[in-house]
Amino acid sequence: MAKLIALYKHPENKEAFDAHYFNVHAPLTAKIPGLREMKVTKVTGSPMGGDGKYYLTCEMHYDSLDALKEGLRSPEGRASGKDLMGFAGDLVTLMIGEEAK
Repeated sequence: MAKLIALYKHPENKEAFDAHYFNVHAPLTAKIPGLREMKVTKVTGSPMGGDGKYYLTCEMHYDSLDALKEGLRSPEGRASGKDLMGFAGDLVTLMIGEEAK
């Protein structure tokens, strides 16, 4: 299984970010072909105290790295990427990973 992992830093306006993320971006992303599961986590704190470095994380699960790449190249994947860069391009870090066994 392959994952696309998105880490979002704290936005200036959390309410506006949440409204766009949950009402626009997540529904766009959910339409990407090959996406098996999408897990969104709101970070509530750090063991060291405080808010921590990130505000939100999202793990998008695919059957394979090829399926992930194919999904991102699809019209739905490109629409999700364009939207992401428009509302959170300066906040997001993206990584690709595979589950370790």
